[in-house]
Amino acid sequence: MPVSISQPLLLLALALVVGDARGAKAPAPDKPPATYPFSFDTLLADAKRRASAPYAPQRNRLPTGLDKLSPEQYRSIRFNPDAGIWRAEQLPFRLELLRAGYNLQTPVTVSTVENGIAQDVAATPAMFDIESAIPAKLGKVSLPLSGFRIRSRINSNKTWDEFLVFQGASNFRAVAKNLLYGLSARGLAINTAEPSGEEFPLFTHFWIERPGVRANAVVIYALLESESTTGAYRFTVQPGVETTTDVDLTLFPRSEMRVAGIAPLASMFLFNETNRGHLDDYRPEVHDSDGLQIAAKSGEQIFRPLANPIKLQVSAFTTQQPQGFGLVQRSRQQGDFQDFDAQYERRPSAWVEPQGDWGPGSVELVEIPSGRETNDNIVVFWRTAQPMTPGRAAHFAYRIVWNAQPAQPKTLGKTVATRSGASLDGKRRVFLLDFVGAGEKVDGLRLDLAASAGKISNAALISNGALHGIRASFEIEPRDADLIELRLRVMRGDRPVTETWLYRWTSS
Repeated sequence: MPVSISQPLLLLALALVVGDARGAKAPAPDKPPATYPFSFDTLLADAKRRASAPYAPQRNRLPTGLDKLSPEQYRSIRFNPDAGIWRAEQLPFRLELLRAGYNLQTPVTVSTVENGIAQDVAATPAMFDIESAIPAKLGKVSLPLSGFRIRSRINSNKTWDEFLVFQGASNFRAVAKNLLYGLSARGLAINTAEPSGEEFPLFTHFWIERPGVRANAVVIYALLESESTTGAYRFTVQPGVETTTDVDLTLFPRSEMRVAGIAPLASMFLFNETNRGHLDDYRPEVHDSDGLQIAAKSGEQIFRPLANPIKLQVSAFTTQQPQGFGLVQRSRQQGDFQDFDAQYERRPSAWVEPQGDWGPGSVELVEIPSGRETNDNIVVFWRTAQPMTPGRAAHFAYRIVWNAQPAQPKTLGKTVATRSGASLDGKRRVFLLDFVGAGEKVDGLRLDLAASAGKISNAALISNGALHGIRASFEIEPRDADLIELRLRVMRGDRPVTETWLYRWTSS
């Protein structure tokens, strides 16, 4: 039951949460927030120290009165851009705070760092716009935080656009020039799709370095905590035509982590022209991402169209550390979606480039059944082959490139459409694949096509002048198979001229 407390006591409670998040003594409520030395080394030491003790989760307690607001009223409390940190300075970035909410209950502390000295940011009422529908007295209390966003003049010299947000568990999102938010990245995935249930690590404290006048990137540090591990993270984010996020992290396991996912990406795929299933919708396609792309260590380029399955699907790819992997959005025409509001054609792709040796493992794709476009039902990550154990720190580094489409070899054709339907007699499945980037002449080309079950027939390759590309087609009779893994690429002799297309067909 909420307890009514006065404003000074409320500020003291907020200060105590902030102080506990960095492990230092909290300042008195009537004094400026305390300053303290900070570096990545001090964060690493703190994360290691915390891992030696049991996890003690905390929850935000909304100030009395705010917990009585309707969801609509609470959502109307927004950060005022005029209160942006660094707004009054001639700096290339502006920091804005995000309030806690009913579904964002973990206390999050946001601090700034300048010349190795950190200072926690106080979320004062003056920073937020509170609509008249909310009682005036509630404008005098302080709000706990759930994260932050950063703005820069990424699209125009006249407009400060949001390009990066950290909010909710260990989630963060970024966009490149002329794109909109779509898929998310996570700090870590633990036990994703496991029968025991997924564990969601949390970023509980962020430190953002004050950028220089000519800085083209912003540096963010974060403390990650969960029942199984702690972690120290450093993010260097540079916005632009492509927005890059360089991630350096060290995990300190509290307990054995059998399924640990590094560089996780999460997205939404509801349907496209290939698999509408039982969904009744006026739009041709609905998705933030439509494929998994992998650049294997061998140099093979792989594309796997995403699915919204009837049952949970988990797929593993490549046993060697890849050159890169990511979730991509290849549908880029407004007519692909016919949705003026969502503008799915402007959602970014995210491409992960591992740095250093990650050890043995595999790229794992999880596809979760979903009936709503508000659910992120697609997850991909690098799954380490060996469990992570207490007493052994694990270090990883990688880059995420947010753009319209990850780079591919210019001489290699890519899949731009996958279509499937029943044959006239209903006994076979017909597949049509369109490739661009490999020319449109088919002389001297052949199909390298295989299926894990069933019988393939009527395989053909023709020119597609409408796309200045080529079209591959085939039929497959499933026979008694409930699941068939399909693999296709176009070859000239022993040399591939297209990426490798993979597809999982299921009978349901």
